[in-house]
Amino acid sequence: MRAVGRSSKPLSTSAGAIQLAVQQGFGIMINRVSQDGELYYLPGFISQREAQLLFERLQTELVWRGEEITIAGRRVKVPRLVCWYGDEGAVYRYSGVAHDPLPWPDILCRLKRMIETVCGRVFNSVLGNLYRDNRDSMGWHADKERELGENPYIASLSLGEERLFKVRHNTTGECVDILLASGSLLLMGGCLQHHWRHCVPKASEAKAARINLTFRNIVRPA
Repeated sequence: MRAVGRSSKPLSTSAGAIQLAVQQGFGIMINRVSQDGELYYLPGFISQREAQLLFERLQTELVWRGEEITIAGRRVKVPRLVCWYGDEGAVYRYSGVAHDPLPWPDILCRLKRMIETVCGRVFNSVLGNLYRDNRDSMGWHADKERELGENPYIASLSLGEERLFKVRHNTTGECVDILLASGSLLLMGGCLQHHWRHCVPKASEAKAARINLTFRNIVRPA
């Protein structure tokens, strides 16, 4: 398994942007948002063939489960399946649910190391989402829980069916849409989570299954 690049040159970003450190050859990175944060999209991070093999393996090997969360005081079913893996003690709490990590399987460890090399960051956990069809979705939200630190850095790998990813600025209403292809890597950093919300909406047309792995770093209490 390897990241697919186009040259031996290191990634380049604007001043103050996410630091991407290794020679993977993705060229000059363009921030997809105009202000208040950083959002980078790397299509073809993993080849289509490898992405499909990974999808099939992870769909069967990871421990997927349905869950309920609290929204406006009500318990509602999450419209997708989820899993949470990580280092011991990397507990993630959101929407009234505490997620205790399962231990890292080898396949997720390999992916984590590969993405860490590209990002120049270290992750201690990963949230998996399995979108079974076009009816599964992710509502508007920001990943800014206390456990993620002041300015969360998230690396999101997509496998399987292509799905629309939307971000919207909290103040200006500016919207950015990205079609997340299988094998692509999306990077979110800086103050993005404080000023933008994002979602994966339901699709009107039929869709096959998609897996999304979002690598994160849980900041443990001192």
